[in-house]
Amino acid sequence: MPTPTVQQLIPILQTAVGPVILVSGVGLLLLTMTNRLGRVIDRGRSLAHEHRTNPSADQERILNQLAILNRRAALIRRAITLASLSVLLAAILVIVIFLTALFHWEIAILMMTLFIACMVCLIGSLVAFIQDLNVSLDAYQYDIKDVMEKDRSSDFNRRSRSSRG
Repeated sequence: MPTPTVQQLIPILQTAVGPVILVSGVGLLLLTMTNRLGRVIDRGRSLAHEHRTNPSADQERILNQLAILNRRAALIRRAITLASLSVLLAAILVIVIFLTALFHWEIAILMMTLFIACMVCLIGSLVAFIQDLNVSLDAYQYDIKDVMEKDRSSDFNRRSRSSRG
């Protein structure tokens, strides 16, 4: 097995750059997802503490929020797992690219399978991430619903009084 020359290695490196860029991009996505998971966990711990220590708090609201946070944590965990799997498959693909060039293997089907699996995992991760965003917005709207309703009713009462006066 002869060692490849620099001229032979350059096209191999150029081919491997695509999956390496993918690893970098998904790494940033993973950073965002892990930050979101941390916030969900912190908020859940805070609500659980409030539930245990403050019996006068709105227990139903707290339990509903904890259920939403639990669902969000599961979605983010799925997104992180699939994104991590995508990075793992991309890294394996880089190694396979080098091995196929070094040993002159013709295993295009393996390379295609790794790339497609990598993309499927990335798509699944993004779908779970989008679902988390939607659940997060639903939780936010649930959280502010009573405030908005009070504001609307007080605004209506102000308008009613000013129109009578």
